[in-house]
Amino acid sequence: MAFLSSMSVVASGLTAQQLRLDIVAENVTNSTTTRTENDGGAYRRKMVVFESETGRDGFRRAMARAADGLAPGAGQSTIGGVKVTQIVEDPSPLKLVYDPTHPDANEDGYVEMPNVDMVKEMTDAMAATQAYSANVTMMNTMKTVISEGLQIGK
Repeated sequence: MAFLSSMSVVASGLTAQQLRLDIVAENVTNSTTTRTENDGGAYRRKMVVFESETGRDGFRRAMARAADGLAPGAGQSTIGGVKVTQIVEDPSPLKLVYDPTHPDANEDGYVEMPNVDMVKEMTDAMAATQAYSANVTMMNTMKTVISEGLQIGK
């Protein structure tokens, strides 16, 4: 049933945007963290990398199916959506702030601060919220269409 595939696509979008919001929250929370557990350096901003799932097989696989005598859509997944492929650290340089009284200051009195920019984080949060909202609207529209379709059969 096509509507179940559509719900899967929308659900993948909701999940991806929720993770994106979680990463934004982590970045904002750690915007003043000068020492991390892993390497002891300042926190680095994280970003979510998305990849679309078309739900279609590649050309090579389609040709292999045709060579085996299978129908064009046989065994082919029709569910698409979006998936998170990785969470990467922002390679931009850390900020240097002069504060000789800070415990993490170097011998010159500078502290490496995280490369978290609040404007970027708020922009990313707003975009993720809008995308999440669009997916919720689509889910509600699909529920209405399905409900109305079931009323026709009465």
